[in-house]
Amino acid sequence: MSLKLYFHPLSSFCMKVLTALYENDTPFEPSVVNFMDEKESADFARIWPVRQFPVLRDEAKGKTIPESSLIIEYLEQHFPGKVKLLPSDQELAFETRFYDRFFDLHVQVPMQKIVTDNFRPEGQNDTLGVEYARQKLRTAYDILEKHLAGKTWAIGNDYTMADCAASPALFYANFDVPIGEGYPNLTGYLNRLMHRPSFARAIKEATPYFDMRPE
Repeated sequence: MSLKLYFHPLSSFCMKVLTALYENDTPFEPSVVNFMDEKESADFARIWPVRQFPVLRDEAKGKTIPESSLIIEYLEQHFPGKVKLLPSDQELAFETRFYDRFFDLHVQVPMQKIVTDNFRPEGQNDTLGVEYARQKLRTAYDILEKHLAGKTWAIGNDYTMADCAASPALFYANFDVPIGEGYPNLTGYLNRLMHRPSFARAIKEATPYFDMRPE
């Protein structure tokens, strides 16, 4: 087995990659990184000094690939499976990348801003920044509600890398800024994502760690 993934099951960006791996039954060696463990943290820093996961290591090729989108594209290029996560058509591939980045930058990032603010010491919370993040999520919901009209998945009828990104992004964001009744297209889309076996597996594996996530 040449692939080894360094990750944590609770991390949204790690869940994105796990969903892609499970979607195509890609064999890999899982390596859960606990930053609270001094040795594990130091070992991981030697592999990727930036100390952010997920990180994929391809031992056969001697390559280290960080960042969730790059990892999925690497898998698509070197370990393709039954589900083509990046379309061959250039226009569809561009749209897939567009929505992959949209979910990462405009759903995942503001969601994480809200969550991580709960880790700040008392009296040092960024109230204004959190409210801005909430507004940004609402704007993203508005955009997605219109975009998803008549679509099964993010770019149409085919499940892609964009849906891998959307799954943990919307799952977690819905806790912080509930999508609500005014978004039938987005609500239906999230329901389909939740019932996709690949993402359902990632959620199941993350469940024992949910108490670590602050409310």
